[in-house]
This record gives sequence, C-alpha cells and structure tokens, in this order.
Amino acid sequence: MTPSPSDTNLFLEINGFAQRTAWLHAPLAMYAKFGILFFAGLLVAGWWAARRRGIARMVALVCAGLGTVVAVAVNQPLVQLFHEARPYTHLHQILVLAQPSVDFGFPSDHGTMAGAVTAGLFLVDPLLGSVSLLLALLMAFSRVYIAAHYPSDVVAGLLLGAAVVLLGHLVVRKPLTQLMKRMARSRLQPLVTDAGAAGEG
Repeated sequence: MTPSPSDTNLFLEINGFAQRTAWLHAPLAMYAKFGILFFAGLLVAGWWAARRRGIARMVALVCAGLGTVVAVAVNQPLVQLFHEARPYTHLHQILVLAQPSVDFGFPSDHGTMAGAVTAGLFLVDPLLGSVSLLLALLMAFSRVYIAAHYPSDVVAGLLLGAAVVLLGHLVVRKPLTQLMKRMARSRLQPLVTDAGAAGEG
C-alpha cells in the first residue's frame, strides 16, 4: 500500500514542524514510546469510577479493556494485509526520531490501543473519556512527529480501536451484564461494585 499524496504532504508538514522544534523532541519521543501507559492508568481510574456507578458502567469498562486486546489482535493481520512501509524507509531528508522498525505501519498499533481505550471510557465516564481523547490525539500526533507513521496510519488505528470496542459492547453487553450481576452477589463483589451499588444495572 502506498500513501496518498495528501497523506505524504501532511506528514512532510508535520516533519518540517519537528525539524523546527528541537525542544519538543525529547518529550514527544518519550510520549510516543511510553505514553500508552497513561491509557492503562485511565483504565484503572475507569474501574474505580465504574464500581461506584453501577453494573452498566462496569460492563463498559470490561469492554474497554478486553476490546483493546481484541482490537490489537485484529490489527495484526491488517498490518500485514496493507503492507505499508514506514515513512523513513523511502522518504529522504526527513527527521527521524523513531527507533527503526522492520514491521509495517498501517494501521498504527498505538493508535488502535488509544482509540479503543478512549471509546470505552466515554461509555464509563465522559470526563475520563475526554481526557483519554486528548491523550489519544497527542499520541497520534507524536507518532507522526517522530516519523514512525503517516497521518493515515494513526487515524485508521484510532477508528479501528474505537469501532472494535463499540461493536463489542453492543454484542456482549447483555450476557456480560448478567455475569457482572452474578459476580456482584459473590465474593468477587468488591471487584465489580461498591456494596451500595450491587445489583444496579
């Protein structure tokens, strides 16, 4: 798969910005590599919020976590199918802050994870979802900034991750709700809900 001219041009615009902003190199390169840990932290915060807001929110939280894993698994064959090389493999005279990788870039794994977590958190708590959205957009930008991806790579990843989680929520919401209710009446209740919220749905 070959990036479109507009995709390449937007990448070059962002890369030009990167060349003019050396002071951003270290923080954005660090975030592009390790920023995904923030999303793990947001899932923990989402779990804490969901426990206090009833079974329906906990179901959404579980879908966010499991859906992220499923989305990344779905993404792997797509990466091989589209077979899109990363920018630094064929664009010359660009600034490359990413560590070279031999795998392909479309869709982005980082984008997929960020999109999945964000979509799920919006179902749990709009505030957490909004924070996650800002971090997801920053992740998408940082991955292009360090020349690890074209813009279309990260956009496709965000959309794929969100779609998998939202579709998964629609498919498994009812059986998962029943499972969560049973857990709320068992010794596992503290994992699912506060005592005052047990059985809510």
